[in-house]
Amino acid sequence: MKSIVSKFVWRGSPILLLMLYIGDVYGQTEVLKWKDGKKSAISITYDGGTINQFRVALPIMNEMGLPATFYIVTGDIKGAEHTGEFIGRDVGLIVEESKSVKTNLQNLFERAAAVRYLESTEARLYHTRAGDMFEMGRVDDACREIDRAFAAFNNGSLKRDLPGNIFNNPDVDISWDEIKQIASEGHEFGSHSVTHPQLGIYDTPNMRYEIEKSRDEIVKHLGESHAFSAEIPHGIENQRVMEFAGRFHKVLRNRMPAPYLEEINRWNRKSPSESEKQYIQWQRGPKSSTTLKAMNAWVDTCLAYENIWLVLTFHGIDGIGYEPLSSVDVKAFFNYIKSNESTIWVATFRDVVKYIRQRDASSVTQMMERGDIVGDGQINKSIVIGLKHNLDKMIYNYPLTLKSYLPKGWKDVTVKQGGTAIPHKMSGDKEGDFIIYNALPNKDIITINRN
Repeated sequence: MKSIVSKFVWRGSPILLLMLYIGDVYGQTEVLKWKDGKKSAISITYDGGTINQFRVALPIMNEMGLPATFYIVTGDIKGAEHTGEFIGRDVGLIVEESKSVKTNLQNLFERAAAVRYLESTEARLYHTRAGDMFEMGRVDDACREIDRAFAAFNNGSLKRDLPGNIFNNPDVDISWDEIKQIASEGHEFGSHSVTHPQLGIYDTPNMRYEIEKSRDEIVKHLGESHAFSAEIPHGIENQRVMEFAGRFHKVLRNRMPAPYLEEINRWNRKSPSESEKQYIQWQRGPKSSTTLKAMNAWVDTCLAYENIWLVLTFHGIDGIGYEPLSSVDVKAFFNYIKSNESTIWVATFRDVVKYIRQRDASSVTQMMERGDIVGDGQINKSIVIGLKHNLDKMIYNYPLTLKSYLPKGWKDVTVKQGGTAIPHKMSGDKEGDFIIYNALPNKDIITINRN
């Protein structure tokens, strides 16, 4: 048996493999940009775990067969092992110190964490405002906001309405058993911290508690696959927090820097058309004031380009949660997404990340094996393809979509990986006939046989 072997390494841009055999072009394979050869991708994500995300939006998605990613505040879940806890000095000592020492960059992080444990809803609002200021680079304003919180506590004007370290959100009403069932239906869960603080103004021990314990709780109930992605609260992009949280999760929805990826967060008005990167993660956050027309226009933008990954971030639904949308608009919007599913790949955040990272790290080997002369006088050949990537094989195990051109005259083929038949779609263009199929990287070789 005579074989011709060629190889290319995939590194983020389409590299076509051309091989000649007895004057025929018979091999040209590429890993397609999106699964199943679709034009773009959409991930539907939810923050906070408020109850109507599960009572109202989830049934709509299940009816349509659309997957979701839920980022949950684990301390709010019924039966949570880890709830709010201040790590460090006694909060009373910090309060006493605040009477004579102003907040500055050296003590801001400890104090900003301690403020949330003053048994006051108002104190937590001071914390949130200070975090927003810090994120915008207004460090002095953030320090002054924390000083105002302690001053109000010390003069008695801060309303004390919370017992101990209670952080329960009344808008969250779900148990781990219910979450397990939802996960078994194909939906992804991820961490949104233990108590939803502004981690950009947290000191390291308290930041670690919020990130690590939330992850531990999720792994305990759902397994490692649901610790793959996380969203740090308030959508911050603080570099210190991103680097720290990246030790615990493979990807953060907040930031996932890569040379082939442009990130446009949900506050950025930049148009995806302005980027020439191979992929654009375009985040949009529907709010109460967002019209159905505007939301549908986001989908239309996906249809107009071939590099957009639209990441939707929902919070409240039907009056419960932050900036709630009506279920009527949510259902109409999901119907519009579903109507374009032949062109747009709808997948969890985790699955899209796995696909594009695997594609970027993939290498393909291919060879043609000559067989016997068949009845029409042509040689019956087999195309043999190897598909690998250099990522962690235990984690990055998602199927990739390949497109292989066929030798002239091959109208009926069988595709197998190892001994298992793989479904494929036959099509063609000006370059010739080709097939599209999904295969697992780092597994058995793929063979395409002429029937």
